[in-house]
Amino acid sequence: MTRRTGRTAAVLAALLLAALPATGHAATTAPPTTYTNPVTADAVDTFPDPAVIRGKDGYWYAYGTQNPVFQSRGETGERTLPILKSADLTHWEYAGEVFTPATQPAWHGGSRLWAPDIRYTDGHYSLYYSVPDKDTVGVATAPTPTGPWTDRGAVLDSDSGCATGDIDQARFTDEGGQTYLYWGSYDTICVARMNAERTRTVGTVTEVAQGRRVEGGFVVRRDGFYYLFYSDAGCCDGAYSGYQVKVGRATSPTGPFTDDQGVDLMAATSKGGVVVGAGGDGWIGTGHNSLQTDLSGQDWLVYHAIPADDPDLDPVPGIDRTLSRRPMLIDRLDWIDGWPVVRAGAGPSTGAEQAPVSTWEAGGDFNDGSLSGWRARGAGAAGWATASEPDAGGYVTHSGAAPAHLVSSDTAPAKVRAEADLRVTSAGGGAGLLLAYRDAGDHVVARLDRDRGALVTDVRVAGVSRGEQVTRLPADFAWDTWHHVSAELRGRQLTVEVGSDRLRDALATQRRTVPAAAVQAGKVGIAARGAGAQADNVGAVRLYTPVTRRVAEPRPGRLLSGYGDEFDGTALAAGWSWVRGPAAGAGTGDGVLSWPTQAAELHLATNTASVLTRDAPKGDFIVETKLRLASGPGNQQAGLVLYGDDDHYFKLVHAVLPVSHTDGEVTHVTEFAKEGARPTTTPPTPVAYGPMFGGAAAETLWLRLAYHADSAGNEHEVRAATSTDGVHWTWTGTWTLPAEPALRIGLVALNTAGATAHFDYVRTYRS
Repeated sequence: MTRRTGRTAAVLAALLLAALPATGHAATTAPPTTYTNPVTADAVDTFPDPAVIRGKDGYWYAYGTQNPVFQSRGETGERTLPILKSADLTHWEYAGEVFTPATQPAWHGGSRLWAPDIRYTDGHYSLYYSVPDKDTVGVATAPTPTGPWTDRGAVLDSDSGCATGDIDQARFTDEGGQTYLYWGSYDTICVARMNAERTRTVGTVTEVAQGRRVEGGFVVRRDGFYYLFYSDAGCCDGAYSGYQVKVGRATSPTGPFTDDQGVDLMAATSKGGVVVGAGGDGWIGTGHNSLQTDLSGQDWLVYHAIPADDPDLDPVPGIDRTLSRRPMLIDRLDWIDGWPVVRAGAGPSTGAEQAPVSTWEAGGDFNDGSLSGWRARGAGAAGWATASEPDAGGYVTHSGAAPAHLVSSDTAPAKVRAEADLRVTSAGGGAGLLLAYRDAGDHVVARLDRDRGALVTDVRVAGVSRGEQVTRLPADFAWDTWHHVSAELRGRQLTVEVGSDRLRDALATQRRTVPAAAVQAGKVGIAARGAGAQADNVGAVRLYTPVTRRVAEPRPGRLLSGYGDEFDGTALAAGWSWVRGPAAGAGTGDGVLSWPTQAAELHLATNTASVLTRDAPKGDFIVETKLRLASGPGNQQAGLVLYGDDDHYFKLVHAVLPVSHTDGEVTHVTEFAKEGARPTTTPPTPVAYGPMFGGAAAETLWLRLAYHADSAGNEHEVRAATSTDGVHWTWTGTWTLPAEPALRIGLVALNTAGATAHFDYVRTYRS
């Protein structure tokens, strides 16, 4: 196992940054070939709950939760919603904060501010942020990504209509222009429509997800589905943070959302659909994500994680608890069989990875104020000129009624993704994105046509149009502000999206099949029809190649005799021994071990529960059991353990838990937890316990623990999986503990009385 501390990663990032040429233009910065997480190591010490947008100036901007981002520089206080800036998504620099103590609005009451969400609409940036002390969400707007910020007040009513915490918001715009806000925390996510100004929620509030510590919703649309990303199990408990990113999908922005096993996200159980969890090699607490797309069309998950070997920040004046160190990570997000997963399921990256594509093969950003590298074509060729403004920097504009093209000198490949920021400032005009351009008679164009109120595509081959295709744009489409247009040509399939901020929530999408002759290497550029066409950030690169197969999950190999029991006799098989046992009422019969749940615990200082244990094999193995646990009144759990002693163990159980915000209701979760020694914290807690939550629970449940002896790291490394049918498995992230003491295979049935656990077998396999 290779561990990278924040300091090591910072040095690597600094070396990569030093290798880049100095330049003021994002589009001409030489791209790094690789990057290493955390990508914020060279800029700040911590950056929780990150949200990223690409500004109209061509740079990416990241926004984070209020935190002490400069402790390593001797600063003891916090920055309020800090902002970072990058030309390539992998090298970041500090760019300010949204509020200072002097500018923070009085209505916040001095609350810390969390979990920003950033969007661009109608010519300005809207930053939504959580105000936990007021249990609400605020919004501020600015003309540029770094301000100046004008606060617009609370977005939610005082009683929002959501069952639990009113924080962790994210905006989403549907095709047609209707905007939604998702919010909620511990333990419900809700959604409601927003008003036309996108400053308040209106109408019906719908609960779309619930579960143990569910929060941090973020929604994108892809291939006809709405995907709700979220996190569960706790963000901020240092080395014992079980945060994971999960996902559900729906055919409507208001649900119902289901996970990858078809479980409704509103069901009273934990859920699958794991996007990323701890990988066992240094990163834990992976969660609270957003999403970005590079210039090639490849999606990237943006999230925070905790370094296992340096998990805690120094104490912060005025905060009575230890804050976890949570730098920002990015990793490739693959869409496999309709479901998103980080690095095909390999988990968070720890070494050098292929960097996002951040420079074009053809095109540019006009920030040098000239048309160098561009060629004007058509009757209106003389109408092209450059201009500038504070947000976008340089851009190109066209005057006059005659049609004209402005195309790149360089050529992009046939398998291409092209994009541009476009606006049309005059009635009757049009601005289009050109790709696969050879000449006026051979090209593809995706045009914002103001006269027709539509996105119009046209494919011309050998001087002949192969037909226009028209997609209506929203009636309130703001023509004279920037809109992002992207076009992907994969084989003969052309996909065009029109949106505001490159955040996978397009206002309009059009797909069409083009003639084979239109699939060609060519220039990228802009088409002007009528007056008022303006464009910026126009470029094209080779379209990304999708990853289509997941990495292999752990699989049982040879069954190991002597390390299990079929429970088909009148007594336990040889090799079992009890810690604090035998447990009252536990015994074999009818092919099962029946064990009434005990009113006893195995948690921190309360070690009263019985544990049934036997030797584990040396080396790597998978241990499995089949468990039936009928629903009790709440606070019962039963399942597998890998047990070192009362303060060092891994546990995978079906837990029946009360619902936090209701009376008498229970939820069922598959809880994968560890207990062990904790690094020094304030106040001191020498032993700590942390859970992750796996897939759905059921009355009959299959449980697996996959053990790996990490000799290089001198650690026990354990990953968990659950199944409701014994065939389809949901794997969680990985927990680790120091390699001493040695572990034994075990079973538990504990917490409170009121249910009986029935174990059908325990089987151990070589892995």
